[in-house]
Amino acid sequence: MAWTFGCSQTTSPEPLSTSPCRTTSSRNSPTMSCPASVACEPSTSTTTSSPQKLSVAPQFLPRSLRVADLAANQVMEIFPLTFGEKPALRSVYLHNNQLSNAGLPPDAFRGSEAVTTLSLSNNRFSYLPPSLPPSLERLHLQNNLISKVPRGALSRQTQLRELYLQHNQLTDSGLDATTFSKLHSLEYLDLSHNQLTTVPAGLPRTLAILHLGRNRIRQVEAARLHGARGLRYLLLQHNQLGSSGLPAGALRPLRGLHTLHLYGNGLDRVPLALPRRLRALVLPHNHVATLGARDLAATPGLMELNLAYNRLTSARVHHRAFRRLRTLRSLDLAGNQLTRLPMGLPTGLHTLRLQRNQLRMLEPEPLTGLDQLKELSLAHNRLRVGDIGPGTWHELQALQVRHRLVSHTIPRASPSPCLHCHIPNILVSWS
Repeated sequence: MAWTFGCSQTTSPEPLSTSPCRTTSSRNSPTMSCPASVACEPSTSTTTSSPQKLSVAPQFLPRSLRVADLAANQVMEIFPLTFGEKPALRSVYLHNNQLSNAGLPPDAFRGSEAVTTLSLSNNRFSYLPPSLPPSLERLHLQNNLISKVPRGALSRQTQLRELYLQHNQLTDSGLDATTFSKLHSLEYLDLSHNQLTTVPAGLPRTLAILHLGRNRIRQVEAARLHGARGLRYLLLQHNQLGSSGLPAGALRPLRGLHTLHLYGNGLDRVPLALPRRLRALVLPHNHVATLGARDLAATPGLMELNLAYNRLTSARVHHRAFRRLRTLRSLDLAGNQLTRLPMGLPTGLHTLRLQRNQLRMLEPEPLTGLDQLKELSLAHNRLRVGDIGPGTWHELQALQVRHRLVSHTIPRASPSPCLHCHIPNILVSWS
């Protein structure tokens, strides 16, 4: 008979699927509940979690245990046989406790070589615990006090697919080139909300998603990315790259990169020589003031381009800036300083966001051929009814009106006939 042990007060952390021990016991997996910090005798009856929180884990649990849930208690100490010598153990949930490195013995998982999920988030670990099960596939260590990963601490976890280390105190000196190099199955790595100033070295080829947002990264070096050639999503938002932190070609090793997030980095131009297969470039809240004729030439396959809340002016957006982006479907230029619609917009656009600019007129020429446009946002500009040229909406057959906000400062005149055209999802605010 396989056992599920549950003394949890709350549910599992968001990224984890719901633990089986949070439901009533089943015929094949009865639940046992511990009201105190002593060893429990198993019970085959259905029980509920006790409101009393544990400060010490039970010393002995059944050898046939499959799932152990001690989340949201006040556990400060784990014993060798709490989870050790459990060949059937698959999942251990210890998040939201008060565990430190001193409370987790080196042999805590000895003889338990089948554990695939381990949640240690929201505790008090100062470094990544060594001697974790080599069978791990998911390891949650977010929201701790971790400042380093000891050399070799992850050398045996060759099956690890997901590693969560966000919201810790990791610095460059707390990692080395071997930290992640042996993780030959790793696909997802979250290092956001730490204190890193460079991209970690030794990233594995299998890595698909890398979160580095909200660190202190000032420089991205191509040499550090050579090993991560399989990377698909690179998230670098809210770092300190500035005007020189992402030199031309720094991301070229990432030939399969799909999405690049660079929100809030103080960039003064679109990075040059980006991977050719890039599909989404997210650059809002930077200092980009110019868009040249060839700034986007290296990424002809872009489907989403977000340049919202930069410093773009109409005079400094080249009329051929978007010429090569034939597959572009979403273009966000909101919150800039544009006074007129950009020329040369891709004819395949579905979404065009231009709210919170300085638009003073709408003319038909920039919208010619945009017969697939479904959403056009023009709210919070300086447009008046008379500023819309005749025939402006003629080409936009896919649009329908969703909102039409007219300021009381506009003279009460009969609306222009074009305002009755089908304009789906248009967000226009007249001022």
